[in-house]
Amino acid sequence: MREQIVTRLSIAIAFFTATGIACADGPRDNIPENVRPVPRVGIEVSTEDQAVLKVGLKALQAQIKTLQSRRDARTQSLLPDVEIYYRAVHDALAYREFFSPREVGKAKALLGIGQQRANLLAEGKAPWTEETGLVVRGYRSKLDGTAQPYGLVVPKSYTTSGKSRFRCDIWFHGRGETLSEVNFIDSRAKQVGRLSPRDTIVLHPYGRYSNAFKFAGEVDVLEALQSVQQNYRVDDDRIAVRGFSMGGAACWQFAVHYADRWYAANPGAGFSETPEFLKFFQKETLNPTWYERKLWHMYDCTDYAVNLLHCPTVAYSGELDTQKQAADIMETALAKERIDMLHIIGPGTKHAIHPDSAVEIDRRMQSLAEVGRERTPRVVRFTTYTLKYNRMHWVQLDALGEHWKKARVDASLTGRGGISLRTENVDALTLSFPAGRSPLGLQRPVPILIDGATVTGPRPKSDRSWECRLVRDGETWKVSTSQSEGLRKQHNLQGPIDDAFMDSFVFVSPTGTTNNANAQKWSAGELEHARVHWRKQFRGDARIKKDTEITDVDIASSNLVLWGDPRSNKLLARIADRLPIQWNEKEIVVGKKRYSAENHALILIYPNPLNPSRYVVLNSGFTYREFAYLNNARQVPMLPDWAVVDLRTPPGSQYPGKIVDADFFGEKWQLRAPQK
Repeated sequence: MREQIVTRLSIAIAFFTATGIACADGPRDNIPENVRPVPRVGIEVSTEDQAVLKVGLKALQAQIKTLQSRRDARTQSLLPDVEIYYRAVHDALAYREFFSPREVGKAKALLGIGQQRANLLAEGKAPWTEETGLVVRGYRSKLDGTAQPYGLVVPKSYTTSGKSRFRCDIWFHGRGETLSEVNFIDSRAKQVGRLSPRDTIVLHPYGRYSNAFKFAGEVDVLEALQSVQQNYRVDDDRIAVRGFSMGGAACWQFAVHYADRWYAANPGAGFSETPEFLKFFQKETLNPTWYERKLWHMYDCTDYAVNLLHCPTVAYSGELDTQKQAADIMETALAKERIDMLHIIGPGTKHAIHPDSAVEIDRRMQSLAEVGRERTPRVVRFTTYTLKYNRMHWVQLDALGEHWKKARVDASLTGRGGISLRTENVDALTLSFPAGRSPLGLQRPVPILIDGATVTGPRPKSDRSWECRLVRDGETWKVSTSQSEGLRKQHNLQGPIDDAFMDSFVFVSPTGTTNNANAQKWSAGELEHARVHWRKQFRGDARIKKDTEITDVDIASSNLVLWGDPRSNKLLARIADRLPIQWNEKEIVVGKKRYSAENHALILIYPNPLNPSRYVVLNSGFTYREFAYLNNARQVPMLPDWAVVDLRTPPGSQYPGKIVDADFFGEKWQLRAPQK
């Protein structure tokens, strides 16, 4: 067993080296005015090879179109398993993302596999869905409708006709600036990688490239996992998150944000927060705005440390690895919550997993898998800073006192058949147990002690389910049966701007004209920047429609990103007077502040007045820019809920111009008093 682990480790290290999975370049990448491209420009492909690839792409595209015309559900559900091969090769060729000559050979082989799968699917066959070993699959993302790849290691013991459910470990890959779809799919078809535990399905998400599995990368993991759960017999109580380097950073954030979903977490190296890591590892001098500092709370795992009470964690670091800082700072944060972190340290080891440590890690993970996750803990400790991450076991937060300030709930079942709660910065919450899970007595109302006062909850239902919503009314808590409280920040409708790109979205281009040439030129440039960089950094194709083409279905199903001003964009003109910030031909009005429309533009996220269950965004893609690509810890939101941009300063590698005013909206999506 030990020899097998050492062999796998050697393969993994070789893979990291071969694919360029490595850290950012340190202090050389601290100059916003001199930013190298990520990904870098690839090699020139010979005319002969281009011709071969184009012929193959044309043939595969024709096969895909034929399959798309078929209406049977099975064909449509399996079509992404074919499309991922087309997209991988097409994009590498179209955007010059072949980084070495051997990748051209990989692309030719992938086209062959895609054509073979298309032929089989046309015959009603899909043998890859029943294969064990290394399997590459795809799913269609809700974000932009593109087919996205993921890799699997399916154990030999798995059979499609069986009934037993299997442990599933998710492995997050390290940083790879040349990890194109071609390289990812090729590697996932050839290399087992670091993990292959017995009787375990290993999921290797792509994460939409090299973003530490944040934002669209975060959604990619959840969508890929959902696809695996739909297509394979996964034991929902035995799913773990694991990773090393950038993958270790991803593991930390999935562990703290979704702690109740995993039987364990196993982060190695990487980073676990933004400011201290950038100062320590990147040697960067930080000068954040007040709202940037608040937005660090989205992905700073140290802020959510107590949540690991619900996720057994096996942390690893090399003794000599500078990225040991990630686990060290988490260990300190956990100690403040009276949790002693298990920290396995590879002796004399730099940025690698020591073979002896690998054995110890696998032993502990196997033991944790045998136990599985706890479904109904008697005690829940939960911290969040945003309703984006609003649930822990049977506690769900529905409203905060103020976003981006610490919200905390300590909840426990009492010996008297009741519940005790202590809250901080929480205005509404729901307690719930699904059918068969309620530990509460059936025949009497449930006493709830919350912040020192007692309220009475309903009796559980006969199926042993129970739910109770509590709402703060001033200093008093009361039981509420209503879910509607007017416009208010809620889960998946809480901002900031970047949240719009974690669900289905459409870019809406203007067809009208405006007297403001500066704003028109700037907005057109930012639309193109957002389109180009969505593909570069999140490996998708942003859907773009003209303002005259938007349908009721678009309004109902997608976040709409409106480009231009109220004169040029017809859809923006329809809703302009229903937004909390006014924008007319002469000025932008923010409360008592006024900015000349000739030299300023508005960026904003707000519930769409035409469909308040979806966002409308003005003039912005995801808010971090080229400078942040150089180190994954920088990839955090750079703007809050709205911002006014001075167009006399051109867009740069950090901001879309000079930000002269910016803030969050209040909890009811209202303008707040100016920040001091």
